[in-house]
Amino acid sequence: MNKNLRWIVLFAPLVLFIALAAFLLKGLGSDPTKLDSALINEPVPAFKTVDLYDTSIVYDESVLKGKPILLNVWATWCPTCRAEHEFLNQLASEGIPIVGLNYKDDSRGKAVNWLNTLGDPYTINLFDPEGEVAFEFGVYGAPETYFIDEQGVIRYRHVGDVNARNWQSTLKPIYEQLKQEAQ
Repeated sequence: MNKNLRWIVLFAPLVLFIALAAFLLKGLGSDPTKLDSALINEPVPAFKTVDLYDTSIVYDESVLKGKPILLNVWATWCPTCRAEHEFLNQLASEGIPIVGLNYKDDSRGKAVNWLNTLGDPYTINLFDPEGEVAFEFGVYGAPETYFIDEQGVIRYRHVGDVNARNWQSTLKPIYEQLKQEAQ
């Protein structure tokens, strides 16, 4: 084996290890709830889906226009959705309009029972059993909440649960700004 090849064989694993470690360390410092969305400042995507309670009612993207709203993506199989649900009920009781997008639940009945048991904070309930509407929004999983202005433009995307802490620190000011702009 010549001298140059021996050095390459000796140091190649070390160089690969350092590169991999740098890549992994970069991920440690990132915020997992901050996922960029190509749809920020874009109109909500076109969609058609049925109402969770009454499948003869069909909705399209126009239900997300007219006033600032939150679109909350949730599912009965999602433990974090259950954790945030009580706070969403509180927001709804304070007059915050929230549209629910039931995401990939295998049973409409299970989702309706869940809302009947835990309370229904949603002004409209969209049923998305195959995740097609959620796909158009770029949903990674539940829960996710989109802040949509009165023109139907997505202004903010929150990944993870909505709770009192992040509502006060980050989300409420965004919603208040959307309300101010709508006046």
